[in-house]
Amino acid sequence: SPELVKSCQLRHSAAAGNGAPFDYDLVIIGAGAGGHGAALHAVEKGLKTAIIEGDVCGRDLREQRMFQLRVMTVKGVADHASNLATKIRNNLTNSMKALAVDILTGFGSVLGPQEVKYGNDNIITAKDIIIATGSVPFVPKGIEVDGKTVITSDHALKLESVPDWIAIVGSGYIGLEFSDVYTAPGSEVTFIEALDQLIPGFDPEISKLAQRVLINPRKIDYHTGVFASKITPAKDGRPVMIELIDAKTKEPKDTLEINVATQRGFIPVDERMRVIDGNGKLVPHLYRIGDANGKLMLAHAASAQGISVVEQVTGRDHVLNHLSIPAACFTHPEISMVGLTEPQAREKAEKEGFKVSVAKDKFQGEHKGPTALAENEGEGLAKMIYRPDNGEILGVHIFGLHAADLIHEASNAIALGTRIQPDFSGFILMMVQDIKLAVHAHPTLSEVVDELFKAAKVESPASTTAQSVKAAV
Repeated sequence: SPELVKSCQLRHSAAAGNGAPFDYDLVIIGAGAGGHGAALHAVEKGLKTAIIEGDVCGRDLREQRMFQLRVMTVKGVADHASNLATKIRNNLTNSMKALAVDILTGFGSVLGPQEVKYGNDNIITAKDIIIATGSVPFVPKGIEVDGKTVITSDHALKLESVPDWIAIVGSGYIGLEFSDVYTAPGSEVTFIEALDQLIPGFDPEISKLAQRVLINPRKIDYHTGVFASKITPAKDGRPVMIELIDAKTKEPKDTLEINVATQRGFIPVDERMRVIDGNGKLVPHLYRIGDANGKLMLAHAASAQGISVVEQVTGRDHVLNHLSIPAACFTHPEISMVGLTEPQAREKAEKEGFKVSVAKDKFQGEHKGPTALAENEGEGLAKMIYRPDNGEILGVHIFGLHAADLIHEASNAIALGTRIQPDFSGFILMMVQDIKLAVHAHPTLSEVVDELFKAAKVESPASTTAQSVKAAV
């Protein structure tokens, strides 16, 4: 409530006036990817740091890389998921303990801008607080989850037998990864997608290719433009019943007891991850990273946001460029992307008055084809959207073998490259004309992105990078 916020602010002011020290420089609620990344960076910066976790560290990391185990049985995937999750959690916990991060057990909540409660009414203070609680699978109203016949993505990793048929609500990257896992041993899959196209969120051209390779040849049926408003578990000899009207994906975990208005379930933050209260004002010393702020629901995005916040609280102003953060779908073959899709880029171009060009390269080319074919996955396409007038890379999308690894060259080019003039948003972006000069080993799949960059036609001359090259020698 507003009264609680005002009371907490008054208590903080009084404590600060009396010179009372904080228990910690930084307290992080949540020990997943975001919290872990923030904690390690905070210690590196010399901050006394504590991290609060309700049960175990790294809880939100258990799905990572699980979907590459296509050749295994479903029980094998479940067993491996459990073992891998335990190993990851232990590694995260040990790395934080080794760096003297205090790990506090218990569910945490923010009482005020610099006050946190956890466990059985334990209260600690901190100069700055980061909320990194992640998200849980969202179950819309009308859908009854029994954990057996109607399940979330959490339950899906624990199944010990292969279902003959499974309906997946949503054909985004999570749904697509699960379909890849379950069709491999013979399950039939039905997608229920609210949007008009399968695999939404990806570049439409990549989505169509992925549908042709990952969906059409397999035992997969689909319904687009429909919603699942009611799902009833199988019982009394009756099958699962699905009424097609409405569905969503995730909802953030609740940790706040202060006056913060949510937007579609997410806690609003500014470009520096600072929490915005119900009146549109910044809450002092309070930050929200990861799934709960709704900016980009990816583990590595949460970690990057956490590191960015630590940079800020230690005196360096830093704004994370979310357009430089890559995303990947671990199917066979993989899908990856960074930046804008072609429709998004063309919409931006129309508003701002510039032209857009597209470059493409296939995996079956003369140089890199044998590498892909040797692993029996020669199908693939790399696509780049860019500005021909100045070489700014707007987006890169890849479908093919090891696409999740190949995307990082484009991601780093967007985040760390050089350009003749600064972008209107203040970010410095690499020119296509510069990256054309990069050298790639032969024969490797990296030549896919090499030829992609070389295929771009830029009107302006190459920018001068002699100074940066000299510094790197």
